[in-house]
Amino acid sequence: MPLGDASDRHPAVFNPLRRRTDSQRRRFRRGVYLLPSLFTIGNLFCGYACVAYAMRGDLETAAPLIGFAVVLDMLDGRIARLTGSTSAFGREFDSLADVVSFGMAPALLAFRWGLEPLGRLGWAAGFVFVSAGAIRLARFNIQATTDKRYFVGLPIPAAAAVPAATVYLLPDGLQAYTSAVPALLLMLVPALLMVSTIRFRSFKTIDLQSRRPYKVLLAVTIGFFAIAMHPRWALVALAYGYLASAFVGMARSRLRRRGAPAPAEAKPEAGGEGATPPAPPQP
Repeated sequence: MPLGDASDRHPAVFNPLRRRTDSQRRRFRRGVYLLPSLFTIGNLFCGYACVAYAMRGDLETAAPLIGFAVVLDMLDGRIARLTGSTSAFGREFDSLADVVSFGMAPALLAFRWGLEPLGRLGWAAGFVFVSAGAIRLARFNIQATTDKRYFVGLPIPAAAAVPAATVYLLPDGLQAYTSAVPALLLMLVPALLMVSTIRFRSFKTIDLQSRRPYKVLLAVTIGFFAIAMHPRWALVALAYGYLASAFVGMARSRLRRRGAPAPAEAKPEAGGEGATPPAPPQP
């Protein structure tokens, strides 16, 4: 005869006071939101294809795939918020896809491009980048953001865009040991910024349905024109420009604080607290 109380085997019969929702809460909700998950799968596919092309040595084809993954990663979050299909599964699935597309893929791409001549130092720098990206995603998932206008630390898609744009601009790679040393900066600088507390501007709060000045539409048009005419230089400018934008913002805020006038001291009112007492009458 099996051991244990009969109420453990038949809770609905022997314990009628137990609510049915107690057992239902333990079950996982079946089904996923299909539309944002498709964009996440596309993001994951671009990361996998980048790794495959990088292993073959076709860096010129592998580098733009990270750019496509960045676009898909932006779209899946935007569509999930617009359609009200955000979920815990989607957030975790997106983070796992980002580790592949923006962690492993750019690290392997940079290794085949310029870190391979450095030997152990090269693959160690790539591992630091992957680890920093995973830490960045884990911190973002559990962090309670009070100001949605900014990211705390460099987002991992922006960090991956730095080596991807550089490799796309110079696909021939670095072969000598001395010339490959600057390639360490492509991994270490974005890695340190991802785990830092420097604030980077977020574009999640941009309302596409509100009215904007005509200058904004003109700027977007010029950006598309620059990417169409000179895609390599335009993507490098976007990647490094966003990287430097946080430091420009920090410098501007400090200059404003130094240039702000000091608060004037309040003059004491006559007869009030701190007022100079009247001089005693002369005898």
